[in-house]
Amino acid sequence: MSGTGGTGRPHEIVERALALSRADSTVVLAEETSGANLRWAGNALTTNGVTRGRSLTVIATVDGARGTSAGVVTRSAVTDEDLEPLVRAAEEAARQSPAAEDAQPLHTGGAASADFTAEPAATSPAVFDAFAPALGETFARAAAQGRELFGFAEHTVVSTYLGTSGGLRLRHDQPAGHVELNAKSHARSRSAYVSVPTDDFTDVDPLALDAALAGRLAWAERRVDLPAGRYETLLPPTSVADLVVYQQWMADARQAHDGRTVFAAPGGGTRVGERLTSLPFTLWSDPAAPGLGSAPFVVAHSSAAGFGPQTSVFDNGLPLGRAEWIEEGVLRRLVTTRYTADVTGLPVAPLPGNLLLDAGGDGSIDDLVARTERGLLVTSLWYIREVDPKNLLLTGLTRDGVYLVENGEVTGVVNNFRFNESPVDVLARAAEAGASERTRSREWGEEFPRVAMPALRVPDFHMSSVSPGV
Repeated sequence: MSGTGGTGRPHEIVERALALSRADSTVVLAEETSGANLRWAGNALTTNGVTRGRSLTVIATVDGARGTSAGVVTRSAVTDEDLEPLVRAAEEAARQSPAAEDAQPLHTGGAASADFTAEPAATSPAVFDAFAPALGETFARAAAQGRELFGFAEHTVVSTYLGTSGGLRLRHDQPAGHVELNAKSHARSRSAYVSVPTDDFTDVDPLALDAALAGRLAWAERRVDLPAGRYETLLPPTSVADLVVYQQWMADARQAHDGRTVFAAPGGGTRVGERLTSLPFTLWSDPAAPGLGSAPFVVAHSSAAGFGPQTSVFDNGLPLGRAEWIEEGVLRRLVTTRYTADVTGLPVAPLPGNLLLDAGGDGSIDDLVARTERGLLVTSLWYIREVDPKNLLLTGLTRDGVYLVENGEVTGVVNNFRFNESPVDVLARAAEAGASERTRSREWGEEFPRVAMPALRVPDFHMSSVSPGV
């Protein structure tokens, strides 16, 4: 449904859909999204705009002789006339579905969100009031110094309203924003890229971002071609996020219990309780993490396994708290639903919407560079794909800047590579970690934007082949 439709405010939609339902139990998720964006190319703003959208998900469950089945239907652009057919479609989908393996009683209890009946949150172009003038100054400076800038800035606010036939009435507002900035030499033979997260753009300085990229383009004036092989490699927080987010998505208890992933123990069971790293890495999620807050309850639009950990529509509204996945290098938890917790004998631990990694280190990627005799600085990973789930072997490409570090200084740009590495092995082999900082994964930032990671020094990072491209 559009922001101008006649269906009403989100909490009213939830109540009406619940009232229309004839299922044995019902979950309704209404989400309203507000967005604002700027785009630029060749040192000039090209477009700006605002977006509004709503989606409605109805989850109907039906009890039968063989168990409980669930039907899930999601629609956008729902009008008043469409609401009852949508509810009926979910009910029919439930009747036509087999009994759900993950069926559980819907979660009940807990106080309603105080702002459940309030208007949804929204953003507007005003979020760029300070950022846009600074961006204009950045364009002028880049043009004068012979650089072309490309990229975009985007800000969204998603208001999620969750209601159930069991009485839950929950609401969460999630702001998210980021800037992607790519700088190229005028001949476009050299390229550098950076992406930074923000909630409101008050903490983003485009002049500083451009200055950092200008430095990288200057490094690239000298080119050094290197063969494939294993190199001591410095990974900034964004590249660490590319690997660790995927690792956590694959940390599903049921798949490990069934012997299908790197977290399966030889002979059966899981590796929970096993030491994975020599550095004291702690990997955790916490909806209340400062600056990285996420929904404090489960929001599940489907019951799904495969890419990412198992989710269950029956867990909607389940409270979320801090979960330590790795503690001081030891695997403590794998992601579970209530159902898979029963199957595996592990604690109930759904994955919240953020992920933080810390090893007690200090300093930034620049400090790691200064302590490096010879190695590679890899500023960006791209096009990451899984090769072998049994050891979580991933392959991907470097892009927009691989640099040679010699005697504590960057001395030139290096050709791009294809890499083959397992995040589990990368953490196990890491020799040094910097301080954890908020960052954004280039590969997974759209799907999972709220992360904090340290820079890492990784011996013998496997660059499996040379890759063309800038």
